[in-house]
Amino acid sequence: MRFILFLTVFSYTYLNAQCDRWQQSVDYHMQIDFNVKNHRFDGKQELYYTNNSPDTLTKIYYHLYFNAFQPGSAMDVRSLTIPDPDARIGDRISKLNKTEIGYQKIKYLKQNGVDLKYEVNETILEVVLDKPIYPKQTCTLSMEFEAQVPLQIRRSGRDNKEGIDYTMTQWYPKLCVYDRDGWHTNPYVAREFYGNWGTFDVSISIDKDYLVAGTGETNNYEGSILMGSNKKLWHFTAAKVHDFAWAADRNYLHKSIVISNKLTVHFYYQNDEKYKEAWEKLPSYMGKMFDYANKHYGQYPYKNFYVIQGGDGGMEYPMSTMITGVRSLASLVGVVSHEMMHSWYQGALGFNESLYPWMDEGFTTYSSNYISQAVLNPDATKDPQEETYNGYYGYIKSGRQEPLTTHADHYITNSAYGANAYDKGAIFLHQLSYVIGQKALDKGLLEFFRDWSFKHPDANDCLRNMEKASGLDLDWYKEYWVNSIHTINYGIKTVNKKSGKYFIELERIGNMPMPIDLVLYYQDGTSECINIPLPFMRGNKPNENNARPYIVEKDWQWPNTTYMLEYKTKSDPVRIEIDPSKRMADIDRSNNVYEFTD
Repeated sequence: MRFILFLTVFSYTYLNAQCDRWQQSVDYHMQIDFNVKNHRFDGKQELYYTNNSPDTLTKIYYHLYFNAFQPGSAMDVRSLTIPDPDARIGDRISKLNKTEIGYQKIKYLKQNGVDLKYEVNETILEVVLDKPIYPKQTCTLSMEFEAQVPLQIRRSGRDNKEGIDYTMTQWYPKLCVYDRDGWHTNPYVAREFYGNWGTFDVSISIDKDYLVAGTGETNNYEGSILMGSNKKLWHFTAAKVHDFAWAADRNYLHKSIVISNKLTVHFYYQNDEKYKEAWEKLPSYMGKMFDYANKHYGQYPYKNFYVIQGGDGGMEYPMSTMITGVRSLASLVGVVSHEMMHSWYQGALGFNESLYPWMDEGFTTYSSNYISQAVLNPDATKDPQEETYNGYYGYIKSGRQEPLTTHADHYITNSAYGANAYDKGAIFLHQLSYVIGQKALDKGLLEFFRDWSFKHPDANDCLRNMEKASGLDLDWYKEYWVNSIHTINYGIKTVNKKSGKYFIELERIGNMPMPIDLVLYYQDGTSECINIPLPFMRGNKPNENNARPYIVEKDWQWPNTTYMLEYKTKSDPVRIEIDPSKRMADIDRSNNVYEFTD
């Protein structure tokens, strides 16, 4: 009996504490009473917080995101002083008047019924606990608050440029994350988000003229009339999510479809002829998009997904996205595929977007590029990642490079953030397929999602899965591509023939070493691939093209800037090329090809 009990405890501990990735648990219950005349709402929040960490907590912190939308805030100053401000923000915050600003004011905060001392530091609420929260202990945090919805500036707010009444994102006091790195209390200056997984039970009362869309599930998508009032009540529940978002508009249409695996996809958009053509065609693409994603990147873990016209551009939230509505069908499919894939990387894997925006945006860009091409142009032969490489090459020419390890809020320029997060982040994966092979990468991505969903993994965790899938060592790849701004540049320096052999001298011009695929093309249309590994890979990529010979040569020792290949060919080649797949991000391909002349 004792032995059986030991096995049970051991198994539970191992499965729930893999690699010490404990997760704090939150259970939000909120009641919101909304006043559309002054764009304010009163909120009551009861939060059951479970400390699953090994540490005793004496303080806690909340995000108060709406406080950023005030003249003189950190977000305002950041936008006014950065060399290339986001055009959507610019100087707009500095011009907000008292009725247009956003705010969140705390009326009271209690721990297990006892009033707490707290201090508001702009977008962070600093709280001293009455009693410590010990490991494995749950406490109740009760709060009453008042908020004003700002004029829509970035992501959240009212009366946006397309006329959506309310886009309610980052709208409630949200507990900051405490993890193995401690508290994450970054002030809000318009970048990324990070949250605790948990459950949400949210009731919203708002004028009956509004249709409301929200994260999770509801038993009534039309709302329930409140007796003796001109308001309706909307009740949403959601489990295993790290945030709750909603939107409301008086002119919304709501449509839904059920696709594979009994997933319901909801569409909320304005009842306007300029939207209808593209939005009415969008549902026919959703099944293909989710089928592709489930097959290649892991099974979507929820029962609902919401495509909501709201906010600006496109922004991801659990089970949902807020996007602009005036789009062509191709644009609509493209942005939805991108925001949808955030449900895998921001939603289920839950990367810390502030620390690793390149993982969230980059992995999402990589996967959605494939999805968009597969559903919009399935016969295309163009590499769907081509534009991400072009963006990266332009970034290198700009001279504004910063390492991927830069915190999202602390980039010197917005352009560097964008190029790193989206382009260089996507290339991290596509280029990795060049290093280990596409089959190993595909296997690694599926196993990464399976092993690390709901555990907040980082780049090391991802690479461990890729090492298991490929059998190769990959620490060096992160050290160069993520931790540095070194670039890749290889060339064919000289080609000579002597005694029936070809002597091909290759050179490394850039500072980042890479394995080399050197392809020799012959007059009869055949080719051979010579693979030159790096010593710290402890192996080599397998052949990706069984239609041609694949020869693995000795390692290229990375301190050497040149490599002499001595090779006896079957006949005289007409052309030699380094990496014809173009997956290696070589910043100067002009020296990658050697053409033989008669």
